[in-house]
Amino acid sequence: MIFHSDRDCQYTSHQLATPADQLGVRLSVGRTGQCWDNALAESFFATIKRELLGTSSWPSRAAARTAIFDFIEGWYNLHRLHSSLGYRSPAEYETALAA
Repeated sequence: MIFHSDRDCQYTSHQLATPADQLGVRLSVGRTGQCWDNALAESFFATIKRELLGTSSWPSRAAARTAIFDFIEGWYNLHRLHSSLGYRSPAEYETALAA
């Protein structure tokens, strides 16, 4: 797993780096002045907010978490077409790469 963030002090501290290392999470920090470093992640989260979270109220954090997982696994990865992948789903793109 990769955790990508900007250069704010909370993301470059040992308080984050130590547990991340223990959990096998690789930290990735954007370059100074490169606003597009986070563009992919921001686009992904905007899609979830627009297409899923903004459409309903959630009775609990667990319900929202389940809905997000189902959205990513069932719709986002298998069916939703991505312009950056030549208007293919991530699953189709990975299948084509493996062939």
